[in-house]
Amino acid sequence: MANEIQRAAIIGVVTASDRASAGLYEDLSGPAIVAYLTKILKTPFHIVRKIIPDGFESVRDTLIELADKEHCDLILTTGGTGPSPRDLTPEATLAAAPRELPGFGELMRQESLKQVPTAILSRQTAAHRGACLVINLPGKPASIETCLNAVFPAVPYCLDLIGAATLETDAAILKSFRPKQQ
Repeated sequence: MANEIQRAAIIGVVTASDRASAGLYEDLSGPAIVAYLTKILKTPFHIVRKIIPDGFESVRDTLIELADKEHCDLILTTGGTGPSPRDLTPEATLAAAPRELPGFGELMRQESLKQVPTAILSRQTAAHRGACLVINLPGKPASIETCLNAVFPAVPYCLDLIGAATLETDAAILKSFRPKQQ
């Protein structure tokens, strides 16, 4: 309905970093995600921020909590997508959100490879847990914007399809895609 009041989307922003969670390193990636969302979204949204240690259980449990208890529509993670032993964000994501959407990771790597050859080492993915979409992003703020610019045009329609809150982007900044209604 055209006059229907939209509820504000709830967006989780999770930084997976042993050093940031211990206060040894300033988290720059989480704030970069929030700044990006603030710039491109024109619908109301609420952010739930978490800074957690790297590792399987910490990431899995946080994603489940954000999806099931905080009722997040979208969760954007940063960190833990590389090849080092503690980088387990993709595995934890798939344990928490088993319906993988591999095209997100494929496109993010493709766009990142235009910037740096080591993007091939990144293991970002996306998946959903019920009506919550989870997207893994890299840990560097500049890479985050590159990746979000690549995949975010599909995010609002994906949220529609899984039954999450409606998100609208500012088309002058980033045009999202939805098929035309017939």
